[in-house]
Amino acid sequence: MEPLERSAPIPDPLAPYLAVDRSQPRHECWVAGHTVAGLDGTASIHGRVGALSTAPDQDLFRRMRQIADVVMVGAQTVRSEGYAPMRLNEDAQTQRRARGQSEMPPVAVVSRSLDLDWSSQVFAGAPEHARTIVITCAKADPERLAAAEQAATIIIAGEDRVEPAKALQALAGLGYRVVLCEGGPRWLGELVAADRLDELCLSISPMMGGDQLPVSVAPPGAGIAQFALQATMVADDTLFLRYEAKPPEEGRS
Repeated sequence: MEPLERSAPIPDPLAPYLAVDRSQPRHECWVAGHTVAGLDGTASIHGRVGALSTAPDQDLFRRMRQIADVVMVGAQTVRSEGYAPMRLNEDAQTQRRARGQSEMPPVAVVSRSLDLDWSSQVFAGAPEHARTIVITCAKADPERLAAAEQAATIIIAGEDRVEPAKALQALAGLGYRVVLCEGGPRWLGELVAADRLDELCLSISPMMGGDQLPVSVAPPGAGIAQFALQATMVADDTLFLRYEAKPPEEGRS
């Protein structure tokens, strides 16, 4: 065991994440989860994840969207965090164009119920070239589905529920090769249970006493997934950890 020591300051904290090769996903596309937790494992304070986030984490969280072809998020997180279309600065847009990506990644909202405000900014404010996507299931309420079709691009991924594999297959079919998942805990748990999480970027915030909600909530019957620590960084009192999924022969019996 080696002691964990503070490293020299990194000129650009995003640089190590940009350097990761995500061109060889294990399945349809590369799925990276990005979330924050308190020291006691809590994933929110008074129902909001953003309340846990420190200044260095907020900065990295916004900038990490630069790696993504699409940013995927659960409906409850959209409602509680007040999501809007992605915004990247000119330099980030230039770098994306150089890598063959669009200037802005669209948002993809995962929702079975379609209980969403279609006039909110994440839908009404999305530019045509990055129209928001809604991923739902075939048995969604027909009236709500009709309203969703007016506000977003619709993906049907499953009959009674949104199935992670079908959702990601559909996104890959639209050309989205790197998917950045920003939560929430239940959708992240679904991705892990479906063996679709390739990477987890986890920020540890120096706080305790938040809601009794973990980073990931596994669905019934889910197995154990194992990950390998690839990198660590520290800024002020916030710890940044980057993990990648272990291959089945390494991580599972």
